[in-house]
Amino acid sequence: MTAPNRATLWGRTLVDELAKSGVTAAVVSPGSRSTPLTVALAEHDDIETYSVLDERSAAFFALGRGRRTGEPTALVCTSGTAAANYHPAVIEASQSRVPLLVLTADRPAELTDSGANQTVDQEKLYGDAVRWYETLPEPAPQARRLRSLRVAADRAVAKTTGSNPGPVHLNVPVAKPLEPTEEPGDVPDSLADEAPLAVEGRDGPFVRTSPGRLEPDDAAMADIAAALESADRGLVVAGPLNPGACDPGAVGELLDATGFPLLADPLSGLRYGSLAAERPVFGGYDSYLDAAGWPAPDVVLRIGASPTSKVLRQFLRDAGARQVVVDPAGDWPEAEFTATDYVEADPGAVVSALAERLDGRSVADSDQGGNASTAAWRRRFERAEAIHWDLVDEATDEGLFEGAVLSEVVAEAPDPATVFVSNSMPVRDCDRFGRPRRADLAVLGNRGASGIDGITSTALGAGSATDDPLVLVTGDLAYYHDTNGLLSIARCGVDATIVLINNDGGGIFHILPIEAFDPPFTEQFVTPHGLDFEHSADLYELSFRRATGVEDFAAAYRESLDRDGTQVIEVRTDGEASHRRRERLHDRVRERVAEDD
Repeated sequence: MTAPNRATLWGRTLVDELAKSGVTAAVVSPGSRSTPLTVALAEHDDIETYSVLDERSAAFFALGRGRRTGEPTALVCTSGTAAANYHPAVIEASQSRVPLLVLTADRPAELTDSGANQTVDQEKLYGDAVRWYETLPEPAPQARRLRSLRVAADRAVAKTTGSNPGPVHLNVPVAKPLEPTEEPGDVPDSLADEAPLAVEGRDGPFVRTSPGRLEPDDAAMADIAAALESADRGLVVAGPLNPGACDPGAVGELLDATGFPLLADPLSGLRYGSLAAERPVFGGYDSYLDAAGWPAPDVVLRIGASPTSKVLRQFLRDAGARQVVVDPAGDWPEAEFTATDYVEADPGAVVSALAERLDGRSVADSDQGGNASTAAWRRRFERAEAIHWDLVDEATDEGLFEGAVLSEVVAEAPDPATVFVSNSMPVRDCDRFGRPRRADLAVLGNRGASGIDGITSTALGAGSATDDPLVLVTGDLAYYHDTNGLLSIARCGVDATIVLINNDGGGIFHILPIEAFDPPFTEQFVTPHGLDFEHSADLYELSFRRATGVEDFAAAYRESLDRDGTQVIEVRTDGEASHRRRERLHDRVRERVAEDD
């Protein structure tokens, strides 16, 4: 490897090592101080580089790609406030354990605290939101320093995907000249011959990291297996999980061994796909777990983050059962603080270990020697599910409301597809109205910090990682927050069907007690904006259609899925009326379930 100056050498070495460590994609925003990194990425054949102008959008785009693939995307910006705009996405990546590699260019050390233009303190800029942080040494054509650069790159990539995956921050100070202009004598002609290991690296990563797996303790598995075996009314609850975090096959074996119902969050990766094709997977629990007379479980096994459903969370809080929480990273994903057991281990390993210990129990069919009480417990869930989905169909037939939109989106999404749902009401409606099906749907959302910023960009980043069709369901405020992200459709070559639910403000606030206090409720919480989003489609040269009614939306949705390019389908709703419809449906389901008991 040759270079006209030390900054270019530094950028090429760093990018070369990132590629050898397995980084295949980078998102770059324009800027001067990051020139050595940008040029090196643009020249590298093994890294696909996306150009996203707005740093906040760029960060969420990289986050979405990492969420979909489970691999880190490199993120590059110039110095100053550009790096600060990454912070919301870094927080989300940390909270939801998504690999992300942040590379912030910086001014050389002598300019720190000097009043120099575009110079801010970038040391530990993201605080404890990153898994690892390092300010790299300034570029120098020295063998030891170049080796240290390669080691830092390998460590950084490994840290993003460790037992507690998440963001890593490398701060990269560099002095001028930044462009690949010739600086005679800056990089010795003999460097490559004298230090070939430092300059060229190794065949593969300079340092190979062998990731460990947190295996469950045998004694703990024996104890939990005994509790599951003796329980009549057990539950397996899957909260949001990143793709690949838990093998559906292993979960299926555990369900076969225990006969317990699986309550699967739409973001768990278990509500849709192979598991739902072979076994009952329950998704209507948000409507019936608080029905009168519904019995509490004896034991609960929980994997994944805290469930989206408040009804489910409160049901578990009040159950008084033994509740086992499995988490591989040492965090505490249970905000009601009623869990009795905490297992710090890989959830897939725990599920497999329990299934193996319980193999042969065969409680799924009481007619074949299984546990009759457990079989009756599961049939109770099956009846409640049937009631819930029948009433969902009836509610949809009664006319358009927000829940009907999510029901149609999930039911008609292609197989396979990536479906990204915004925070606020879309993810909650996906939880209640997104019926389990055997289709291979990767349903994703930003539920780490649950913000509405960067939703469009995250979805487009996820879509960039696969050839599967992409569907984004977003609310009007989230769409407004990230209209900058729409530019990535053209610049990054990502097509999508964008379902825009426009209730003219913050419809979610209708579920809170503040609704009864108006003023200030309407102006300060609902905040109606009156925007015509068709103009945004014109700006970014997207197709736009405004759907009226359930059948019109269904037709527009199916048409979009069959077309190339990106279409925005706006569905105008009444936030308050939609909430009242949800309440009536909830009451109907609970009444019917109680009558059926």
